[in-house]
Amino acid sequence: MKKRILLVLTVIIGLAVWQCSRNINGLTSRNGRELKNLHLSKDEIAIANQSQQFGFNLLQKIDEQVQNSNIIISPLSISMALGMTLNGASGSTYDSMATVLGFSGMSDQTINTAYQGLIGKLRTADRHVLFELANSIWYRNTFTVLQDFIHVNRDYFDARIFPADFSDPATVNRINDWVKEQTHQKITNIIDHIDRDAVMFLMNAIYLKAIWMYKFDTKNTRDDRFYAEGGDSSLPCRMMHIRGKFDYYEDARLQAVDIPYGNGNFSMTLLLPKTGVLSVQDLISGLDNTRWQQIINHFNADSGDIALPKFKLRFHITLNPMLEALGMANAFNPAQADFSRINPTARLFISFVKHKTFIQVDEEGTEAAAVTIVGMWTTSVNPPQGFMIFMNHPFVFILREKTSGSILFMGKITDPRWEE
Repeated sequence: MKKRILLVLTVIIGLAVWQCSRNINGLTSRNGRELKNLHLSKDEIAIANQSQQFGFNLLQKIDEQVQNSNIIISPLSISMALGMTLNGASGSTYDSMATVLGFSGMSDQTINTAYQGLIGKLRTADRHVLFELANSIWYRNTFTVLQDFIHVNRDYFDARIFPADFSDPATVNRINDWVKEQTHQKITNIIDHIDRDAVMFLMNAIYLKAIWMYKFDTKNTRDDRFYAEGGDSSLPCRMMHIRGKFDYYEDARLQAVDIPYGNGNFSMTLLLPKTGVLSVQDLISGLDNTRWQQIINHFNADSGDIALPKFKLRFHITLNPMLEALGMANAFNPAQADFSRINPTARLFISFVKHKTFIQVDEEGTEAAAVTIVGMWTTSVNPPQGFMIFMNHPFVFILREKTSGSILFMGKITDPRWEE
């Protein structure tokens, strides 16, 4: 249960980025520091609010699939990568993606301009917080891509464009090097090979390094226990402690506290379900924009004590089943997907959406990184002859002597690391 509670702590990092845009114009933090006015437009606020709901919806689907495990996602990163991909979609594929992202009824111009504005404003929201965001598109250099698709993602999403030789193994290294550079080495790879039907990768990377406005004193950090729901088991942890004045909310089902970073534009919101009243799973299943706004709009400055475990976690997941369950199934279906605004003649579909994250929370602050990659495949009209076998998951091996039929060795490989 430690893992589930930590997911609530950590996923809010991504949501806190969006929180900056909810109604920041003219806000002053309750600790007395004036927040930087981001001067958000109506469309930027609408995009941010819709993306919040997308994040809650996705978190719920992931929690259904990944129970009793850490979950760390960046809704901003996922939304950004899919937002770029949306510019290549048409017909029912476009409609389903826009609906899942929360953009139904909005024009391409509205969506893209709002993303463009948010990118610039989030990058400079707080001079005391390092927040970096980068987008890129890598495509097979023998594959024709419509220039309108390239231009709109370059101009509105600030995406770097890389035509590349997908048959060259060095391209895998180049893509992973881009990931390492954008995440300050916190995430070192996102792919291990390029399939022969792959034609494009759309990628977003986010990096955040934020120092607490009020740091935890290391002298107050001590060994403690972290208890599972029901109290039947516990895990050792290093618990940080701080006393001060923070934005706080409590009702019959949960407690919530907001811990600011830097000048206050960024924060970590902690949601703690009350023991015996609300489970973490039920907390997540009930989170939506309405509940979220109820909590953050009812924060009041109050003095109190916070105990927060130190943690350092990594997470990765393929989001296909969750996005399909939310309503994007046709984008992954080779027979139904329509990405004719990337290439009008190729039969393109989304092969995968992969997401990797990193977070470290300690007395100084928080360091976090996320990468999302959307893999675009083409259905070969005239597929290459012969087979391809890629031994990248557990397999069985048998060593035999053929004339006698003797089996000399057999086994199963689940971890191919070299052992000295």
